[in-house]
Amino acid sequence: MIPFAKAHAYGNDFLYVPERDVAGVRLDVLAREMCNRHAGVGADGLIVYEPTPGGAAMRLFNADGGGAEVSGNGVRGLAALLAQHDDRSALALTIVTEGGSKRLTRTSRDDTRQTFRAAMGLPTGLRRTGVAVGDALVEVVALNMGNPHAVVLGPLPEDDRFRQLGAALERHPAFAGGTNVEFAHVETPAQVRIRIWERGVGPTTSSGTGSCAALVAAAAYGAAARTADVMAPGGVQLVEWKDDSVYLTGWAEVLCQGQWLRCLPT
Repeated sequence: MIPFAKAHAYGNDFLYVPERDVAGVRLDVLAREMCNRHAGVGADGLIVYEPTPGGAAMRLFNADGGGAEVSGNGVRGLAALLAQHDDRSALALTIVTEGGSKRLTRTSRDDTRQTFRAAMGLPTGLRRTGVAVGDALVEVVALNMGNPHAVVLGPLPEDDRFRQLGAALERHPAFAGGTNVEFAHVETPAQVRIRIWERGVGPTTSSGTGSCAALVAAAAYGAAARTADVMAPGGVQLVEWKDDSVYLTGWAEVLCQGQWLRCLPT
């Protein structure tokens, strides 16, 4: 048996398993099984974590079993799990990920949800480039927020175009190892609306690093302000692009805890 918890931020959901309970287990297989929406618990990703004195260290596996460097919503969900029984008004945690260490400060909480402001680091590799998709050249803003992103600026696509272009860009040869894809429309300088195609998952209702990447791309090339509300299908997160870091503010909610009973893949 494997104990797990499930948490989400704006519908972007994750399963959390302590590192000590999956020693020797094939984590890519476990992620595919546990994240399955019909034959498993269901989630966008599996996070395996180990508590540390100041927070935790984590590894992330997407629903398809592929490894990922970091998730802004996944990091915040882990912070909510670690802090769910801590009533201190001033609480700071550091989550170590393969995409760097993320410092989170809890700013508020209610009966179920905790809000954190997270320092997500600065973007790297920011550039505008053209990517050939079929007979068309698609202009994207490529950057890294601890994980790779390709942002398409302009009016949001209809469903068919969203699925076609999201899938094509995710695994495009231009992006070694694949990329997360965001479509971002600057409605006002302080409001950016997005749709998200997550690497290894597909359409998602929210993305923390995707919200950060969309704001950076929109501020650099789309006339958005460097502080804006980023509006995803699952809800609104505040993103601030400061000189020292990109800061992401939003809530997370621990939903349940349970036991995974299926035989462990080794």
